[in-house]
Amino acid sequence: MALEITDASFEEVVLKSDKPVLVDFWAAWCGPCRMVGPIIEEIGSEYEGKAIVGKVDVDAHQEFAAKYGVRNIPTVLLFKGGEVVDKQVGVAPKSTYTQKIDAAL
Repeated sequence: MALEITDASFEEVVLKSDKPVLVDFWAAWCGPCRMVGPIIEEIGSEYEGKAIVGKVDVDAHQEFAAKYGVRNIPTVLLFKGGEVVDKQVGVAPKSTYTQKIDAAL
């Protein structure tokens, strides 16, 4: 299950995490985002306890999307130690995301 991340919780959940954090920047109106969403949810369940997997609705929470230069969605960023260590823009297969997390573990 992916965690809903807001501007208010981003710093605590993502930047201060001691685990890798995969963040999906998305919006409800975005067709490709709806394709990536179920993949992100699956990964969230599979990596529970090993990594944090979350989603940021860019319509409701724009601060960190702007800070990290998210211009196209879906954009998935991988954070480790509060820094962006990997990025995927657009739809990709599940293995693309899991390989990124595995590399950060």
